[in-house]
Amino acid sequence: MTTTQAAHPDRVPDEPLVAPGDHGGLHNVFRERYLLRLLVKKELQARYQGSFLGLVWSYVQPLVRFLAYYLVVGYVLGLNRGVQNFPLHIFAGMVMVHYFTETFSAGTRSIVRNGGLIQKLSMPREMFPVASMLVSGYHTLPQLGILLVAVLITGWDPTLADVGAGLLGFAIIATFGMALALLFSAANVFFRDFHNIVQTVGIFVTWSAPMIYPYDRIADLVGGTWIEQVYLANPIANGVLLFQQLFWIPTTDPDTTPIPLMPDHLLTRGLIVLAACLVILAFSQWVFSRLEGKFAERL
Repeated sequence: MTTTQAAHPDRVPDEPLVAPGDHGGLHNVFRERYLLRLLVKKELQARYQGSFLGLVWSYVQPLVRFLAYYLVVGYVLGLNRGVQNFPLHIFAGMVMVHYFTETFSAGTRSIVRNGGLIQKLSMPREMFPVASMLVSGYHTLPQLGILLVAVLITGWDPTLADVGAGLLGFAIIATFGMALALLFSAANVFFRDFHNIVQTVGIFVTWSAPMIYPYDRIADLVGGTWIEQVYLANPIANGVLLFQQLFWIPTTDPDTTPIPLMPDHLLTRGLIVLAACLVILAFSQWVFSRLEGKFAERL
């Protein structure tokens, strides 16, 4: 027995890494908060490595995107006609859509991008998509700050129900984005096509929620039909509407015609959609746990 082994009698020489399934799961990710913080810090440093402007891009890119939507969709296509505070309508929706697409896209790439760490370290593999979600949230904060300043200038006066709607909308987007990030990050290890699928889906996400057009356009077109119910069952559309209920609706004048139209029973719908998203998250976790044992081999 060597001197090191004598000093540490409980140590097993060349101890193998614990199998991922033995300590995985989303609930264990937050037990390893120290590792999670390090991983988030690493993700942030990697994103800004070699960048002169750094976090400033989190302000510049949303501003350019907003101006493109506002000028082209609002004035060229004329969708801003009759919509009160149309810029706030767009920006409130854009914050949530951007947060979802960033979480979904970065989360899908997270396992493959960190292949070296996965092969060397024993840690919950779910930590990588979770870290991507937190980094996406960090980059959403500047947009939220801009939105908050804008609504305060326009006389924002939300009720407690509006605040609850906004928090519910954020929870829906975060849960749904995390669920898809888990599912697609595992699938992307086996077939790299899934990253391209995510990019393609991102094109449709922008148009699947009432962000660059108001909800009343959908109600006028397919209101009262099953198509409207399918549209409202979309977690992204539901989350955007709830977020607009907090940041856009309280800035509008109820005495002005036309009054902004929102779906009936929005909060109830939101709670049902959130429950469905939690079921999808549980399913994604189950699939992820079944596949993670083969990650190191495939990477």
